[in-house]
Amino acid sequence: MANLVAIVGRPNVGKSTLFNRLTKSRQAIVSSTAGTTRDRQYGKCEWNGREFSVVDTGGWVVKSDDIFEDAIRRQVTIATEEADLVLFVVDVTTGLTDWDTDVAAILRRTKLPVLLVANKTDNNDQQYDAAEFYKLGLGDPICISSATGSGTGDLLDLVLEKLKPDNGETVEDGIPRFAVVGRPNAGKSSIINAFIGEERNIVTEIAGTTRDSIYTRFDKFGFDFYLVDTAGIRRKNKVTEDLEFYSVMRSIRAIENSDVCILMIDATRGIEAQDMNIFQLIQKNNKSLVVVVNKWDLVENKDQKVIKTFETAIRNRMAPFTDFPIIFASALTKQRIFKVLETAKQVYQNRKAKVGTAKLNEVMLPLIEAYPPPSTKGKYIKIKYCTQLPNTQIPSFVFYANLPQYIKEPYRRFLENKIRENWSMHGCPINVFIRQK
Repeated sequence: MANLVAIVGRPNVGKSTLFNRLTKSRQAIVSSTAGTTRDRQYGKCEWNGREFSVVDTGGWVVKSDDIFEDAIRRQVTIATEEADLVLFVVDVTTGLTDWDTDVAAILRRTKLPVLLVANKTDNNDQQYDAAEFYKLGLGDPICISSATGSGTGDLLDLVLEKLKPDNGETVEDGIPRFAVVGRPNAGKSSIINAFIGEERNIVTEIAGTTRDSIYTRFDKFGFDFYLVDTAGIRRKNKVTEDLEFYSVMRSIRAIENSDVCILMIDATRGIEAQDMNIFQLIQKNNKSLVVVVNKWDLVENKDQKVIKTFETAIRNRMAPFTDFPIIFASALTKQRIFKVLETAKQVYQNRKAKVGTAKLNEVMLPLIEAYPPPSTKGKYIKIKYCTQLPNTQIPSFVFYANLPQYIKEPYRRFLENKIRENWSMHGCPINVFIRQK
């Protein structure tokens, strides 16, 4: 079970820069304008052989000043409910502010481990300025500069010390785990209730703390899997405003702990930005995908043309990954509920697809010969051989070429599409690697 670390603090203290530093990426946009971070707030950090997830909470702040502080307060509260550890970032150059004091008051009331991070400590003299943050009552400030990276190694050592060890999975291995995800009111709870029905006796719940996902074992009608459910745990009164932030924080765990994600989309509202956020989480974690357009009973015009238009719209928004099933269902009337489970099961089996090396070369090499990679700088690129890697989480293929560095993303996608055309990997992500032969 991966640990979740939340970065909190007022605007412009360098949360996004720290996020980029920890996740070794440049995902979060960094600028000196308050409230810049709007999305792409989630990544993985690896340190000393351990991996944990990092969430930058900067992106969900309402713009206007009077509700600014409220928004930050709410976010800190949600972050502390969902995370395993909080990094509270303050700015040495501007010193202590009322906001910092407010946030610290919320953090002191939680039972979570909190690390106080004094950012922008670019030289030794500024370390003395960090002393005023002792007033916050959150222990020693850890002086770092997320821009230069100084002090971040010590910070990561402390993070690992405070995080509880990755507890081994309490669920049986080899049984698929399906997570139902989607924005609030898309019908997640309804579909889970429709799956389980009234026969509660077949339900075995394995729960850690409330913060963990709850696994519900489903074994009837020839199915056997765990439903990863994080929907029904939190009190709803906390989250009237920051629904987007809340639903993303909530989805992270469910997605990380699953094999197949069933993404619920509300037919009456179409595909929205929040659905895309959750879709990106699914992609980042290399999970298989089934899209369920729920509340189909409420749509008046159900002819084939409408269905086709809806499908095309969804695939266009989610491109370049378009090879996944879309099911039009209704959790309320139980229309096509069974189809959702059958499809999820099939998609899970597609993850385990194995293609023999001889067969792979027999099919792919003539295709590559007919459409070779475009030559770059007058050099001809030759792909001589391909094979599927053994024991990977998702199907992964290696193509051996003389000049792998010149093969660009479009050609890699061409190879992926050809693999998909010839073998059934519907709904399942694929890795395509190009290596030196």
